[in-house]
Amino acid sequence: MSVSDEQRPASPSEYVDANAHAFGPGRHLRSKAKVLPEHARGHNRALVLQTLYHSGAMSRADLSRETGLTRVTISDLVAEFIADGIVIEMGVRETAGPGKPPILIDIDRVGHQIIGMDLSGPDAFAGAVLSLDGDVLERREVPRPPAPDGDAAYAATLELARELVAASTRPLLGVGIGTPGVVRPDGLVLSSPNLGWTDFPLEAKLGADLDLPVLARNDANAAVLAEYTFGPAKPDFMLIKIGRGVGAGLITSSQPLLGSRFAAGEIGHVVVGTDGGPRCVCGKIGCLEAWVGVTRLTEALAADPGARTEILRDAGTRMAIAIAPIVAALDLSEVVLSGPAELLDGVLIDAASETLHARTLEGVFEDALIRLTAQDDIVLRGAAVMVLSGQLGVS
Repeated sequence: MSVSDEQRPASPSEYVDANAHAFGPGRHLRSKAKVLPEHARGHNRALVLQTLYHSGAMSRADLSRETGLTRVTISDLVAEFIADGIVIEMGVRETAGPGKPPILIDIDRVGHQIIGMDLSGPDAFAGAVLSLDGDVLERREVPRPPAPDGDAAYAATLELARELVAASTRPLLGVGIGTPGVVRPDGLVLSSPNLGWTDFPLEAKLGADLDLPVLARNDANAAVLAEYTFGPAKPDFMLIKIGRGVGAGLITSSQPLLGSRFAAGEIGHVVVGTDGGPRCVCGKIGCLEAWVGVTRLTEALAADPGARTEILRDAGTRMAIAIAPIVAALDLSEVVLSGPAELLDGVLIDAASETLHARTLEGVFEDALIRLTAQDDIVLRGAAVMVLSGQLGVS
């Protein structure tokens, strides 16, 4: 079941604690665009839903104070949301004083579900049915095609998507996909060497085949949204997604950075050093991905278990060589890694931190942090954020 932009849905459900699903202070992606009068209503809709999503249940008066919108505007919007099934009334709040107790309202968080998909794994394409809070409800996966083959990759993607649609138990808000490669904002995959896609209309094709709203983005750009929305990340940071490939997503001043070619963060195919190295799937020698990718590290450690410390230290050092200029140029506060903890945590991160501080200005970037994300399923959860943003204006 699809959801149009005009019908932005959800339905009634059960609640125990009015604020059980609140994320605390609202964290929204800052827009650079000036709000024009003709766009004001859409802006106000997104502002109200954003506030409810992050702050949890509140009265209409509370919502007016939080957003700065008039009570008349709030009343009008809330009535519209309730009619559309996006928001529900949850009962009255207990008060000690005189007067009519206020009615609490909140987004209906379990009336609809979201499908998230991650095509970046080394061995399988993963997917999940998620709640509007980003919780995984059902999980599925299909084997990844053994070699880059565009037709086989899409067939596996469609198979996984159909399994997830069948596993859903509520109307679907949409489908979000994180895929390796350079992806335009309209979901056209310009280049994905690991999947065999060039100028492939993933979003449009899958949307037509499923008859559902679909959003497709680079997997690291999806992951960075999850870390920003659900995690403790700062307003300026880079997330490096390390799987079969290596890519990065960037948030600067609470704004996603995509670049004029939609390739910001494509650090996997930057050649690290001048001393050669392994051949990359793209054909070059010594790409960061060829040094730090999960497949390469796993094979290197299996071939020489006694050299574990040396292999991981070298990988961390080379990663830091690639990211030090980015940290300095964008004045980033932290670098977050997403990938297998058994490979990344410890020696690799320690070596990367040491090299990053050695290669940036002393006294300025000494507090720049490299850490491992605490989130599981980060691309799947980021895909959910994409759908929430696209359908409801929530991030």
